[in-house]
Amino acid sequence: MRPAVPTATTVLDSILFRDAFGTPRMREIFSDYALISRYAEVEIALAKAEARCGVIPAEAAEEIAKRTDVSAFDFDLLRHETDIVGYPILPLVHQMAKQCGESGRYVHWGATTQDIMDTAVILQVRAGLEVIEQEIADLRKILADLSKRHRDTPIAGRTHLQQALPATFGYKTAIWLAMFDRHAERLDQLKPRVLVGEFAGAAGTLASLGDKGFEVQAALCEELGLGVPISTWHVARDGLAEVINFLALATGSLGKIALDIMIMASTEFAEVYEPFVKGRGASSTMPQKRNPISSELMLAACKGVRQHAGLMLDAMVQDFERATGPWHAEWMAIPESFVLAAGALHQAKFALGGLIVDEKQMAKNLDISRGLIVAEAVMMGLAPQIGRQDAHDVVYDACRVANEKQISLAEALSADPRVTNRIDRATIARLTTPGNYLGLAPQMVDRVLASTRRV
Repeated sequence: MRPAVPTATTVLDSILFRDAFGTPRMREIFSDYALISRYAEVEIALAKAEARCGVIPAEAAEEIAKRTDVSAFDFDLLRHETDIVGYPILPLVHQMAKQCGESGRYVHWGATTQDIMDTAVILQVRAGLEVIEQEIADLRKILADLSKRHRDTPIAGRTHLQQALPATFGYKTAIWLAMFDRHAERLDQLKPRVLVGEFAGAAGTLASLGDKGFEVQAALCEELGLGVPISTWHVARDGLAEVINFLALATGSLGKIALDIMIMASTEFAEVYEPFVKGRGASSTMPQKRNPISSELMLAACKGVRQHAGLMLDAMVQDFERATGPWHAEWMAIPESFVLAAGALHQAKFALGGLIVDEKQMAKNLDISRGLIVAEAVMMGLAPQIGRQDAHDVVYDACRVANEKQISLAEALSADPRVTNRIDRATIARLTTPGNYLGLAPQMVDRVLASTRRV
């Protein structure tokens, strides 16, 4: 028997690309089966909560919990009925009620479709955030190690893609690390706002449960380990929008790192490389190529999540007490954002965890301007002798001479009596050595490393 022909239509499920753009663990969390299981989990928890509150018989809740079997659902029927109804909960309730016999009449008691779907998605989000949190923690350790190891490794600092002033590679990676320290803080802060259940009934007023509404709501959230909502959030989508915009921030930082790595790995820079794996990044026509594949995937993922962040902000604009469409946009944006973010973090851990750093090439590039990169240092060294503006003009002239004659800045300065009459050759050599003008870059690395606890 021939194997089935691949039929996926997106990179997230493609047999070719799914492990480039995502991870198996995150795909499982947001899979169809997992989502349907979450729906059933919320319905079971609701029955238990209502039994605790005396709304339905305890025996019915026990039967609902015992007899519900997601693996025995007719998924083709579920798909067909969802297509007709437009939502999956009524078809799900039909099958649960059938499985639970007489007790089935108490399934979904007093709830509305969105209560179940919203709460199930929050359960997915909680599981997804646990993965993201661990991935960020792992990445922070990698970046902390790089920053410590290269605290004093001189490198050309660049602004507007031009060499600007010397820095250290550890300073660069410490800036990356500080971003993810802040992302970890953001994630910790958003959880109480976001990981909140939804149970409010048809128009969000809990009218169907009379005076038991708040009690059942609290009991349901307790069953699921979620926070209790202060108010109904059927049409108040800021929590879920915050989550996806958080993922956009995190992947945006990965995009920045990816861009730096890709440029630094270019032939003309040749300062860093992604870990060597035979065949990875190979070209079909150019055997010499070693393309930065993980960085390219990180950059692509960051653009995808950014797009979904905008979609989630748009989906916040909802009409009255139940929306007519924007809610559905979340069904696309949330799973895809989590899968893309997990994939990007996975690629970042690979690229940075085994990053090859060529310190000799960094030093060579730092000297490529023949000392011009530290023109500011010379200017500041001369300023106490002749004043800042005159020092600027003298060094400006020396830089022009160095460029015209293709000589070093030290040679140009040494030929100018306005300089040699005030400072000796040894001072000129010291001032024009890039490694002597790192500013507080190494100390900034220390501050970042000491700023927070990383586990």
